Amino acid sequence: MIKVKTFTQKFDMVRAVTELKALDLEVNFFIENEKVKRVISASDTAITNDKGMTTGVIRVLTYEA
Repeated sequence: MIKVKTFTQKFDMVRAVTELKALDLEVNFFIENEKVKRVISASDTAITNDKGMTTGVIRVLTYEA
């Protein structure tokens, strides 16, 4: 069965690298614990404020369970 899971991470530009690594760990933890058979796609989209500054990211994972 094909499923979709969405993850979000808000971040401060000063700590963006650290927070992106935390998002990677969260996704990898999900993949291991949910026994994902196959990742079909992973996509990131930036969240911006009204001034165009990036304030977070949405990661969508499509996978086969």
